[in-house]
Amino acid sequence: MKRIMAYSGLFFLFFVLFHAYGNLKYFEGEDVYNGYAAHLRTMFMPILPREGLLWILRAIMVACLVGHAGAAFHLWHRNNKARGNQKYAVKKAHAEYAASRYANRTMRWGGVILVLFIVWHILQFTTLNATPGGHYVHGDAYKNMYLGFHDAPWTYAIYFIALAALALHAWHGVWSALQTLGAIRGSVIPGVRIIATLVALALFVAFMAVPTAILFGWVDVPAAGSWTALHGAVAGH
Repeated sequence: MKRIMAYSGLFFLFFVLFHAYGNLKYFEGEDVYNGYAAHLRTMFMPILPREGLLWILRAIMVACLVGHAGAAFHLWHRNNKARGNQKYAVKKAHAEYAASRYANRTMRWGGVILVLFIVWHILQFTTLNATPGGHYVHGDAYKNMYLGFHDAPWTYAIYFIALAALALHAWHGVWSALQTLGAIRGSVIPGVRIIATLVALALFVAFMAVPTAILFGWVDVPAAGSWTALHGAVAGH
């Protein structure tokens, strides 16, 4: 079960790193960002249908999410059962035990927050069923994101909390997964934890950079003419 959690967690890490890279293209302007979003929908056409790659990735993500959450629940239930049946034969040092309990609790509740956030994020920017800030348009990703944070600043708090949970999850998950898979051990663990900290901070900063820039007016306002109107044949659904 730990290996399922490790492999699925590392897949999510690579995905969010790629997602963060794509988000930072927002700073290159409206045409570049919308063009990038459109390119993701048309990659590998005609080998794959429109949005084929995205749907493949979504299917893999759902499978990983189910596996990750299922393994986490199984391990949590097993540990609780073991803790109820017998006390530790050799008690851990109080500080180590407290740290372990804190990490487990943080990962558990952080995971719940992330699942809820993923649902919200999909409803807001993928299916456009939740559109705080105004009328969103399929294919006009730049404008949609601008409206979502500039005209509905309360969403900033949602993203801040969720991305803080993501950073904590990544910080603990990176070194824990590598340790589970036997990639690290002994004296190198402290160094890997430092790397995990840097990765977690980088993810938080990268994902919060765009919402922060939009909220404080550090990026260009979307053009009056819709990007979809100019490039509808490529970007529209």
